[in-house]
Amino acid sequence: MLKRLHVKNYVLIDSLDIEFPEGLVIITGQTGAGKSIITGALSVALGAKADASLIGASADNCVIEAEFIADPEDAHLKALFDEQGIDWDGGDMTVRRVISRSGRSRAFLDDFPVSLQVLSSISSRLLDVHSQHQTLMLSDRKFQLSVLDSFAGNDGLLKDYREAWTRYNSLISELDGVSASIEKALAEKEYKEALFRQLDQARLREGELEELEAEQKRLSNAEEIKSVLCSVESKFSGGFDDESRSLSSSLKEAEKGISKISGFIPEVSGLAARIESCRLELDDIYAEVSGINASVDVSPERLQAVDDRISLIYGLLQRHSCRDVSELVAIRDSLSDSISGITSLEERKEELERQLKEAAEDMHSKAVSLHRARAGAAASLSGAIQDRLHFLELPFAVFRVDVTDTGLSSTGSDTVTFLFSSTGKDPVDVARCASGGELSRIMLSLKAIMSQYRNMPTMIFDEIDTGVSGSVADKMGTMICEMGRNMQVFAITHLPQVAAKGSAHYLVSKTVDPSSSRAETTIKRLSDEQRVLEVARMLSGSALTDAAIANAKALLKG
Repeated sequence: MLKRLHVKNYVLIDSLDIEFPEGLVIITGQTGAGKSIITGALSVALGAKADASLIGASADNCVIEAEFIADPEDAHLKALFDEQGIDWDGGDMTVRRVISRSGRSRAFLDDFPVSLQVLSSISSRLLDVHSQHQTLMLSDRKFQLSVLDSFAGNDGLLKDYREAWTRYNSLISELDGVSASIEKALAEKEYKEALFRQLDQARLREGELEELEAEQKRLSNAEEIKSVLCSVESKFSGGFDDESRSLSSSLKEAEKGISKISGFIPEVSGLAARIESCRLELDDIYAEVSGINASVDVSPERLQAVDDRISLIYGLLQRHSCRDVSELVAIRDSLSDSISGITSLEERKEELERQLKEAAEDMHSKAVSLHRARAGAAASLSGAIQDRLHFLELPFAVFRVDVTDTGLSSTGSDTVTFLFSSTGKDPVDVARCASGGELSRIMLSLKAIMSQYRNMPTMIFDEIDTGVSGSVADKMGTMICEMGRNMQVFAITHLPQVAAKGSAHYLVSKTVDPSSSRAETTIKRLSDEQRVLEVARMLSGSALTDAAIANAKALLKG
């Protein structure tokens, strides 16, 4: 329920701080006094669009703060507080909106800054504002369906169906994506297979190109290399059959000679070892040169094979815009995965088709359950509304709720239509036949029924009694008063029959400062005596008569 409202510098309200009780709260005032400003302020506090035009003429900003007592068991509110990191144990909660001259605004929930989206998400849990124009919703198929679902208590069934609907459509989207991937893969399959075969048959190996280029260089210069190595080898061997003329033999003889004279010249004794070391090193060099010379192959055939291999690899590099063989290997592996991936895609498609069939059966089953619940509740809702319309002095009225299977959608397979006839003959779509007063009575009947079957938030009726008067207005007031026994209801009204209901009565008035011609709207709770005078004014106009006062007292007692 709305416990307190604080407004500062909002349109014609300079400052307002007022508390409200439980039950039925009546708000009256002359036309143009600003009764709807109160509902407007509440809407702004709860996230409605706002700009600098709402700020009072002489102020820099506007502040609207509303304190509510909320249901401690409301899981939606608790989850919202948890998401924002705000502690709430249920009970009191305060929303505040501050609008600056720049047009920017700030929103707070229990003094914690929040987004307007957060305020908007909780508004439906706190307030249900019924304006004069909301009767237009009676022709809205979604509204009609939601009324029937609320009456039937279909929250659980509807939740289950929507989950099944979401899963079904999610599977369709995934299946479409997989099918498109398969179609694309099949269209490219032959081309990719040709590319893969070419790369696979090339038997590519990382580092191979560098090795081939080195071998190509050796083979291209094999004759020159062979000549140089043979020349070096002959230098070591002496170029004769007599081994004594080789470098090794000469050094061996030199070492022996030095060893002989070392006894006579001690300082040359170290030279023999050095000569022997050089001889051994030269022998190793000679052996390596001989080995290399023997391995050098002057082979035009091998050179041609190497050239062909290098040309093949460079051709592949150019074709695939690669810098080295490792990139070609990566492309080859990717092509292999892509080609084999068609099989896995086809397997996934088969699995999705199986899941989709099961999901469709589940969705249809839940749609049938939802349809049965709606069809079963339609007659009861029709009777309940019709009884209230008879009470509201439409004695021949017929109201029927039709449930038609029109194909699956996000809300099930049903379209709900409200049919009405004030004469009892041939009911048709309510939007085509009901007058303004009849629409008001139908909407009030709906709200009264919904308040019995749902944990409704505070409800504000902004002149729902438009288009009715006399005993009908009195009965509408009675119905609103009954709703006020179970919840907090605000009734903004021009009718004395409605204003006489309930226990709390607030008067909205507007005054104009003669010196500045500035208007100001105020609201105050009326005492019992003041309430008699206000109801009498509503009965007779500005000139109060004894008869009007007596009539007002009678209405308030009744």
